[in-house]
Amino acid sequence: MKKHMLFILCSLFCIPLYNTSAQWLEGNITVGSTPDALVWNSQNNKVYCALFGFSSIWDHTVTLIDGQTNSVIGNITVGWGPCDLLWNSQNNQIYCACYITGGGVTVIDCQTNSVITTINVGQNPITLAWNSLNNKIYCVTTSTNTVVVINGMTNAVIGSIPFGTCPQKLVWNAHNNKIYCSNANKVTIIDGVTDSVITTITVGSNANALLWNSQNNKIYCTNASNVTIIDGQTDSVITSVAVGGGPNALIWNSLNNKIYCANSNSNSVSVIDGATNSVITTIPVGGYPYRLIWNSQNNKVYCANVTSGNVKVIDGVTNSIITTISVGSYPMAFCWNSIQNRVYVANYSSSSVSVIRDSILSGIEENEIATPSACNDFVVYPNPAKSTSVIHYSLPNHGKVTVHLFAISGKLVKTLLDENKSAGNYSLTFNSKTVPAGVYFLSLQTESKRIIERLVVVK
Repeated sequence: MKKHMLFILCSLFCIPLYNTSAQWLEGNITVGSTPDALVWNSQNNKVYCALFGFSSIWDHTVTLIDGQTNSVIGNITVGWGPCDLLWNSQNNQIYCACYITGGGVTVIDCQTNSVITTINVGQNPITLAWNSLNNKIYCVTTSTNTVVVINGMTNAVIGSIPFGTCPQKLVWNAHNNKIYCSNANKVTIIDGVTDSVITTITVGSNANALLWNSQNNKIYCTNASNVTIIDGQTDSVITSVAVGGGPNALIWNSLNNKIYCANSNSNSVSVIDGATNSVITTIPVGGYPYRLIWNSQNNKVYCANVTSGNVKVIDGVTNSIITTISVGSYPMAFCWNSIQNRVYVANYSSSSVSVIRDSILSGIEENEIATPSACNDFVVYPNPAKSTSVIHYSLPNHGKVTVHLFAISGKLVKTLLDENKSAGNYSLTFNSKTVPAGVYFLSLQTESKRIIERLVVVK
């Protein structure tokens, strides 16, 4: 309320107000014991939160959160110790890996939010991955050192792939239909058609987090104090990049082709250039950075720091920290709601989910941003822009109209139009070569409304 009142006062006195961070904690949602996994369903705009807890009535539960209202709207009983969630958009089902003995993989129908079945995959399932090409779910089970393959249509087990030691994480390469699994000091590569092992690559000790870069078809694997980079075509090691101690999380910024690596033992995030395979910079964050997520709408990276109880927000262009947001105790997991542009943070020791909101410009919320399909009277094309973009807009009445270009931080970059115009349809050409590459916002202001359109500039 204070923020909106400040904007109103500044507007009355014609004082420009720009919010350099544009990030704020919208609220905390009370859930059950020890939330440790999140997933967002874009079809029904709901967030599913797994509660790992051992000793309360909320044990073996997935809590359902409305993505519009941020309110808890239900609880679904699953297996014991739910620790990972995956959404299958083809069948609109949630898969929940339940770690405690006998837990299996619980399958939830997202139409009715009821349990369809529980799949016996062996003891201690911990990680899930989805092959959307063949509609298969892959599940790591640690007690038997196997990757179990599930048919996404029938929810029946169709295969089991043995591993020598400690399978950990999974990632799917859509280009070549391969599944990569980190285990001990290796990465094992599985054929997505035959579900058989193609080859095994030695990387480094404590191989853990995996990431696929679809732009250059590379796979990244954290190990010891390195990130090993694998060619997705030849399945050979390209190089290993030294990062901080205890790297355990990776995220890819596809807009700038950067890979972010959270180094838990060094309290830092390393930024790797996806083209040169070299470290661009290392960003000090907080105590024990554990999870990362990238917001493609505002080109920001969010880093959850477990022992600091906060989230650092990093600018995807400058690789600098924009702001620090205090959340709950031991933030452990993220998901992003692209409809409302909210980031959800599961706080393991606070029994809560924090909701971080992004205000693009002062007094404007993310859901006010127009898209060509949602608002035909303000359209920008092409977008992304490499040289020029044409801004089409319609005015129902005579009056003053302004078009401003804002940086993602909220800073005014340029005024493209400021004049009186009659009712009608108009076009305005913008030379995007005059600004650096990045994400911008175009603001159309008339006497009756303001519309915001996102513009991506590439070089």
